[in-house]
Amino acid sequence: MKSVQLPDMDQPVGDATAHRLTYSDGLSRVVYTTENELPYPDGKLIVSRVDLDGIITHANDAFVDISGYSRDELIGAPHHILRHPQMPKAAFKDLWQTVEAGKKWHGYVKNLCKDGSYYWVYATAVPNIRHGETVGYTSVRRKPSRSKIAQAEALYRKMLEEQA
Repeated sequence: MKSVQLPDMDQPVGDATAHRLTYSDGLSRVVYTTENELPYPDGKLIVSRVDLDGIITHANDAFVDISGYSRDELIGAPHHILRHPQMPKAAFKDLWQTVEAGKKWHGYVKNLCKDGSYYWVYATAVPNIRHGETVGYTSVRRKPSRSKIAQAEALYRKMLEEQA
């Protein structure tokens, strides 16, 4: 996998907590989180595509709008630019193992915005196949139910305790 170093996040104005995240490629960065949850945009699908290394090659308008990043900041960046520290590594390991095996993955994901806010999605990720070869992956995100988010939060808390 190709590694792309992301700069540390800018510290947001107001209350924010700093976290150092280390990604599967061994690179790390400082991110900041706030308690500000952004509502998923009604009637919209968030869509992105990545290459085989997880580098963003397409971001639709809904993705740009909610993430707080410009399209230019997203394209060419690793998708883990959105990794929230309250997401366990095992969740992403499962996602990658599933799509690399040529299968469809579904799950609930807490994403980190550029300003430290967050938003929840129900994500579906699939391999992009061209002429029998996987050339990348597409993720389509939908509005999740609050009850499913509550279940995911409880599961992820337990997974993070086990990870630590």
